[in-house]
Amino acid sequence: MSQKITKDMKFNEILAHGQPVVQVFMKYKMGCLGCAAAKFETLEQGANAHGVNVDDLLKDLNAALNN
Repeated sequence: MSQKITKDMKFNEILAHGQPVVQVFMKYKMGCLGCAAAKFETLEQGANAHGVNVDDLLKDLNAALNN
């Protein structure tokens, strides 16, 4: 299993992967779809802003992509 999503990717890049990643963001209560910061904020910055462990989020995002 190779990771496709990294901490330094912008949210809009990640959201381009579709429904599997949207479900993960919903699980973490991160409303990234409508957020204006999605164009310039990295996954790590957003996770920190929302008090989410970025490593856990990254693990779940990549698992969703690879399933």
